[in-house]
Amino acid sequence: MPIISQFNFSQKKKFNTLANSSNASSFIDLLSSQSLKRIFEKHTPSHRNRIYNPTTTLSMFLAQALNEDRSCSKAVNDLIIQRQDNPEGRISTNTGGYCLARRKLPLDLLTDLTTEIGSLIQQEAQSCWGWRNRRVCLIDGTSLTIPDTEESQLEFPQQGAQKPGLGFPICRVLTVNCLTSGALLNAAIGPFKGKGSDEQSLLRKTLHTFKHGDVVIGDAFFGTYFLLAEMLDKGVDVLFEQMGVRKKITDFGKGIALGKKDHLIEIPKSKKKPDWMTQDEFDRAPDNILIRELKVDQKTLITTMLSAKKYPKKELKNLYKQRWNVEVDFRDLKTTLGMNILSCKSPAMCKKEIWVYFLANNLIRLVMAQAAQNKNLKPRELSFKHAVQIWNTYNLLGKEINADMFALIAERKVGNRPGRLEPRAVKRRPKPYKLLMVERSKARREILKNGHPRKDK
Repeated sequence: MPIISQFNFSQKKKFNTLANSSNASSFIDLLSSQSLKRIFEKHTPSHRNRIYNPTTTLSMFLAQALNEDRSCSKAVNDLIIQRQDNPEGRISTNTGGYCLARRKLPLDLLTDLTTEIGSLIQQEAQSCWGWRNRRVCLIDGTSLTIPDTEESQLEFPQQGAQKPGLGFPICRVLTVNCLTSGALLNAAIGPFKGKGSDEQSLLRKTLHTFKHGDVVIGDAFFGTYFLLAEMLDKGVDVLFEQMGVRKKITDFGKGIALGKKDHLIEIPKSKKKPDWMTQDEFDRAPDNILIRELKVDQKTLITTMLSAKKYPKKELKNLYKQRWNVEVDFRDLKTTLGMNILSCKSPAMCKKEIWVYFLANNLIRLVMAQAAQNKNLKPRELSFKHAVQIWNTYNLLGKEINADMFALIAERKVGNRPGRLEPRAVKRRPKPYKLLMVERSKARREILKNGHPRKDK
C-alpha cells in the first residue's frame, strides 16, 4: 500500500476514534464530513503510537470541560480505569505526560474544528428553524479570569485599581453565536484593558465570519458608524440598540417617517479617523449612511432593514428580544461548564482551554439540535444543563448513544422567557472570609512571625 494511502487511512481512523471517544458517534452525518476530516488530517500529522496521542488527548481535554471535576488528575484517573485491562501495562497516575500532550495540541486544530462544527450545525438549524430563511448571529463579549502567573499578567493584565499580587489576569472574549441553535460560529480573545481590547476591536477580528444576507444582533456597544458601514458593504443587516450618546439626540420628527417613532435617518461620517483605521479605509467609507431608528418599549433600536412593510416594527422588536439568548449562552459556558475561571497557567494554554470549552459547547449543541428535531421542537426550547447531565451519565456508564438519549434530552424544556428581567444580585450571602490585602507570600511571613490575628483563630 502506498505511503500516502496508509497516511490517509490512519488519519480517518483517528478521527473516527475521536468521534467515538467523545460520545459523538451518533452524529456521524455531520462529524464524518470531509471538511472535518481534512482539518484533523491537516493538524495531526503522523505520530508514534503512544498513550497520549492527539486523539486521546483531545478527548480527555473535552471530558474535562464537560465534567464538574475538571482536574488533570481526574482525566488521567478516568483513562487508567478505562484501560485497566490493557495488556500493555498500567498507566501511571502522574499527570505530567498528559499535560505535556495538551501543550502539543495545535491551537488551530481546536479553532478550526469548533468553527467548522458550528457552521455545520448552523446550516442544518437554519433549514429547520431559520428566521425568514436568513442566518441570524448574536454578538457579545464577556470576561474570564486566569490563574495569577507572571506570564499571564503580561498578556492579560489585571485591573489597574488592584495592587500587584491581589488581582488576577483577565481576558476578554467576544463570540459570534447562532441564534437558532446556540452553536458558536467564531470567537476572538484579547486582554481586558489596553489599546485594542474593547469588544469592537475583537469583533473586527471575526468580520470574515459574516456572509451576504446574514442578520447580526448586538447591544449598544456595536452601533458605531464604521461598523454599520462595514456591514452594509458586506450585505449584512444589523439590529442593535442605539448608543447612549446618539440615543439622547434621536429626533423622530426628522427624516422619513415610517410610523409612530419609526423613521429613516441619514447619519454623517465622523470627521476624525479612528486610531485603528487606515487612511485608505477611512477615505473609502461612505460620507453618509441611511439607517432606520425605531422606539420599542424603553429602547431605541437601529437597523439596516429599512422597509417597514417587509420588516414590521413588531417583528423587529420580537427579534431583538432574542438577543438575550447570548447572555444565556455565556451562562451555559461560564457557569454550567465552568469556563468563568480558567485553570491553565500560561496564556497559550488558556487560549486552548477556552477553545476546548467552545468545542464542548458545540458538541452539546449538536446533541440538542438532534433531540429537538426528533421531537419537533426548537433547540432553544431545551435545557443545556440537562443535556450535559444526560451526556455525562451516558459516558460514565459506557452506554451507546441511541434514540432513548435524545428522547431524555428533549423531555426537559425551558420556559418561554421573552424580555426576561432579573436583578443582577444573589440572595445567598458568602462566607465571611477576610479579603487578602497583601501578597500571599507576605501574608504567610506575617503569620509565621506574629501568628493568626486573635479574631481569626
